[in-house]
Amino acid sequence: MTQADACWVITDHAAGNQRQALALAAGLGLRARHLQLQPRAPWSWLAPRCTLGGRYALPAEQRNLLSPPWPRVVIGCGRSAALCTRLVRKLGDGASYAVQILDPRVAPRHWDLVIAPRHDGLRGANVLSPIGSLNPIDDAWLADARGRWPRLGELPSPRIGVLLGGPRHGVALDLVYAAQLVQRLVADQAAHGGSLLVVASRRTPDALLAPFQAQVGRAGLGLVWHNADDGPNPYAGVLGWSDALVVTPDSVNMLSEACAVGCPVHTWIGAPLPAKLASFHQELRDGGWLHDLDATGPFPDVPPLRETAAIATMVNTRIAAYLRRH
Repeated sequence: MTQADACWVITDHAAGNQRQALALAAGLGLRARHLQLQPRAPWSWLAPRCTLGGRYALPAEQRNLLSPPWPRVVIGCGRSAALCTRLVRKLGDGASYAVQILDPRVAPRHWDLVIAPRHDGLRGANVLSPIGSLNPIDDAWLADARGRWPRLGELPSPRIGVLLGGPRHGVALDLVYAAQLVQRLVADQAAHGGSLLVVASRRTPDALLAPFQAQVGRAGLGLVWHNADDGPNPYAGVLGWSDALVVTPDSVNMLSEACAVGCPVHTWIGAPLPAKLASFHQELRDGGWLHDLDATGPFPDVPPLRETAAIATMVNTRIAAYLRRH
């Protein structure tokens, strides 16, 4: 495969899905055409189970996007994308090697390769199972982030990055959780100095963010970023400059990216987690990447959790074998 080979990356608008799929394409050394597609009802309700009707699953303004010439590789992430990657494989009659990231909730045989995190429990000859989410984070990425956000490096250290997700099924992140978490962080900052660098995600509700705005932002203890009204998203700079990271327990993507940085990563769990998410947390703890918020170390000297390059190598090997057969 060369940089000139065609690759489509198909996602919805979810930032986490986009980052995973684009990170894999970059790891494969492929220039990607990024398509953000959204099937319409009833296909959206059933995705990716029903392919009947082909391109008509997409709204009229998007249908011509699934047309030849077909790419050599198509990468999708998320349930809506899974329908589209399955359609590309079917419509192109095998011209495209179809890679689907995340468990599509139907048999993996509908794709050439499925990449699903280990805690999903998906098994098969065409399944790869990293511990966490694919992401672009390595030493070069972090150095670039520090270069783009030099002012964060001027804040007092230790700089503690705080990554906020949001409620999900089985994980209630609410005002009570936020108040308890910020109280712990502010007390630690008072004892040891430094700065708190708080970054919200698209899923972060106002109730979760409010105590941080009151006790960190307005108190001048660091920065609190909510959305575009606060300026450009400093997420990359926070990862690049943090001496330690605190991540809410809900997000596999944020935990995976934090553990790829190479600094201590902490979380605080206010109530038992759903089984799959708890399994993921335990694997991070067992590997020495994740610690309780109150843990003080010393922490094990383990390499950062960076799986994307190894997964990309395995995918490239499978693509090469596929192309030899076709």
